[in-house]
Amino acid sequence: MVEELKKITVDTKPDSVMTTPKKKFKAKFVLIPLGILLAVIAIIGVMLLPLRGVMAKAKDVAAIGRQTAEALKNQDLAATKDGLSKTRVEFTKLSDEYNKITGLRFVPFLGAYVNDGSHAMKAGFAALDAADRAIEALEPNADLLGFTGGGKFVQGSADERIQVAVKTMKALTPKINEMAGSIDTMRKELDYIDPNRYPTKVGKTVVRARLQEMKDVIDNAANLFVNAQPLLVNLPAMLGEPEMRRYLVLFQNDKELRATGGFLTAYAQFRLDKGKMILEKSSDIYDLDNALKKKFPAPREITTFHKNVYSLYIRDSNLSPDYKESMQQFLEMYETASGAEKIDGIIAVDTHVLVEVLKILGPETIGGRVFSADIDKRCDCPRAVYELEDYSTRPVNYVRTERKDIIGTLLQQLMQKALGVSPSQYWGKLFQMLLTEVGEKHVLAYLMEPNAQKAAESFNMAGRIMTASETATLLSYKEGQGWDYLHISNSNMAGAKSNMFVSEEVTKDVTVNGDTVTTKLTVEYKNPYKGSDCGLESGGLCLNAPLRNWVRVFVPMGSKLVESKGVISPTDGKAKPMDTFTGLGKTYFEGFLIVNPLGTARIELTYTSPVTSPDGKYRLLIQKQPGTDGQEWLIRLGGKDRKKMTLDTDLEVVL
Repeated sequence: MVEELKKITVDTKPDSVMTTPKKKFKAKFVLIPLGILLAVIAIIGVMLLPLRGVMAKAKDVAAIGRQTAEALKNQDLAATKDGLSKTRVEFTKLSDEYNKITGLRFVPFLGAYVNDGSHAMKAGFAALDAADRAIEALEPNADLLGFTGGGKFVQGSADERIQVAVKTMKALTPKINEMAGSIDTMRKELDYIDPNRYPTKVGKTVVRARLQEMKDVIDNAANLFVNAQPLLVNLPAMLGEPEMRRYLVLFQNDKELRATGGFLTAYAQFRLDKGKMILEKSSDIYDLDNALKKKFPAPREITTFHKNVYSLYIRDSNLSPDYKESMQQFLEMYETASGAEKIDGIIAVDTHVLVEVLKILGPETIGGRVFSADIDKRCDCPRAVYELEDYSTRPVNYVRTERKDIIGTLLQQLMQKALGVSPSQYWGKLFQMLLTEVGEKHVLAYLMEPNAQKAAESFNMAGRIMTASETATLLSYKEGQGWDYLHISNSNMAGAKSNMFVSEEVTKDVTVNGDTVTTKLTVEYKNPYKGSDCGLESGGLCLNAPLRNWVRVFVPMGSKLVESKGVISPTDGKAKPMDTFTGLGKTYFEGFLIVNPLGTARIELTYTSPVTSPDGKYRLLIQKQPGTDGQEWLIRLGGKDRKKMTLDTDLEVVL
């Protein structure tokens, strides 16, 4: 319009007659659009009047929602059910009020936000539907799961109550499928909402980040349930309904870290019959090794990194960071042992699980030793951990005839304590604790039945190294589709229990270059504690000794090592570069180092990986090593600190 005005001014003679047409022009091109704009604003203003009602109803929904959440937190099922019913009533009123402004969805710019609200309403109703189905599923088993105000298992013993609950689980399958459908609807509706459309802040209120955080929390919860669905459906069969199941439970000592979470120190054999758990036997892992009918040659990893070990034993069979692969090696050896029976699965737990159970159930006393979760100043660790190490590790001048029974006895006493009281006292807390321990990879499972194993993998409790050839349903990771990958596996090879004292800090500094990323990776190990008395003659408890650490860094297949520092030869202690291998669908770099008490060690490596970034985002999947706790991680991108966290679970990072 400016160009048109310029043309009129140039081509028209400057006389007094032209003053009136100029005023008419302004009225035509300014006043009319302004009038239309004012009319539109007036219409929008009228249509926005119901927003006051929307805000008022939203506050009502929030208030009753908080009460319902508090009831759920207190495990009061009746109050939760009542709260959900009231929430639905108030949410329906909110939806009716919101429908009064949906006509604005056709208004440019404003319409996008109105549509977001509509999707949020649909997601809310889907969430309420899923919650209602969950209540229906929980009510018959409320007492079993530690809820109050619902169905009660008051007849018979604890074992009989469990058997009734397991039988009723079969009826849950339809409800589980209905919940999955509602949760999928909720997730799809929320996917339409783009947090980047919203301002970073409105005044002092953070908007965009909180909206993104809310979406992430809901999406993660939805993923958790959808991926738990196969496990829930298969759970009755896994618990021995209708046919009995037999499992080995391996106790991994994470204070002597190995690839799958710890040194295999003891085992217990359980039989599950319609949910009833029966301890058949327990023993020290060395008894299994002594029962082997044949010898197995030591693989390269043992001869290279272990100390004075020349054969492969069951106690060292978990060499692979992929739990399934390690347990297949374990089974190959176990089946040659005297007295070996057919088993349906191998469950591994570490000391972290034991301590968390003791926090709920309280201390246990065995042979005058108190096993508790309280911190023991002698090791700055839970007393249960110290007592286990003291009992099984300290040199003595007599034969320990009951050493093999310590783990089994402790497990049996804890089971009896948990089952011997009202389910509402412990079971809900134990169930919730177990979910957390599975997520943090302190509990792993390898199951013989294919559907059960697939269910365990879908719930990410199978300890698998994720590859492109397998479905990683828990995470959106797809190898070769713009994803970087990192898993660091540390193994203590005859370094006492020094992982109790050593901490780790990991820094991954990434530079993106088209279809390649360059990583400068630093892993720093620190041991701020004094060494233990490790003399055999003095009878000291050798916990903190030089850590002989075999380290492997798993990265995307096709990665190339550019440079490495900080690793040494395990034979002569001289510096050497890391070696490159392939396995488990990955490239991995391997080395060895020693971390002394009151000392530090540090490895640095630079490598390139064939990772693309088609949409301008950098994606990284970090897989946590089972048995580790409290690792500090820093992700840098383009030389800038982007994410700092404590690694508790497998984690996707998108920058």
